[in-house]
Amino acid sequence: MNYDILNLSSLMDKDKINWDYLSENPNAIHLLEQNVYKINWYFLSGNPNAIHLLKQNVNNIYLNKLSENPNAIHLLEQNLSKLNLFSLSGNPNAIHLLEKNPHKINWDSLSRNPNAMHLLEQNFNKINWGWLSENPNAIYLLEQNLDKINWISLSINPNAIHLLEQNLHKINWYNLSRNPNAIHLLEQNFDKINWHCLSANPNAIHILEQNVDKINYSGLSLNPNIFERDYIKMSKIRTWIILEDLMKNALHPRRLIRFIELGGDYDDF
Repeated sequence: MNYDILNLSSLMDKDKINWDYLSENPNAIHLLEQNVYKINWYFLSGNPNAIHLLKQNVNNIYLNKLSENPNAIHLLEQNLSKLNLFSLSGNPNAIHLLEKNPHKINWDSLSRNPNAMHLLEQNFNKINWGWLSENPNAIYLLEQNLDKINWISLSINPNAIHLLEQNLHKINWYNLSRNPNAIHLLEQNFDKINWHCLSANPNAIHILEQNVDKINYSGLSLNPNIFERDYIKMSKIRTWIILEDLMKNALHPRRLIRFIELGGDYDDF
């Protein structure tokens, strides 16, 4: 059971929240539940942690956006007749559907799918190297085909840092500012940071805290780490649940019957 309670950090000005972008923020679900009228259902359809909200509001779902949602496969399978299977090609959890319908694969989108490497290897001539350059599981193929790399796309690839470090002049700093594993490079090249992208970077919170005047609040609304765990409330909930379980166990009918059989009295409770 998940006991997490997340609070909006002081870094985010509540009056500056971009609710469109927040709707896609996986850690914003509790805040979105409290402000349903502000939800952008297109962006929420792609939110991997919003499945329960989407199930409760099926008429608000955007199937083309839902097609990208890795946690929505069961919903997508229920709506296959309404879907264009081409739209599933980038979904890492849709490989079984794509393998059954290879003629409906969009090879451009599939090239960025981290779970599709076996299909891409078997169809090498269909690879889109621009999209593949974003694929975190394609590093070995990219290393073997350096001349085919798209460096703009590679700059956002979290597993490509060693290649980017060896080719600093080829980096696209706009995309690198969004790369969660590139913080050290960004700190070394502070003047090249794109603050909109950095504001969405989950590993850049410490930089943003030191440069509040540069924050882009639309980008920040996407950042999952603008939420902090409330450990005090979480501890209280855990304690209450443990006590509740102990009471249920202690007062189980079998225990009460045994207590009476041994001469106990109901008044002792």
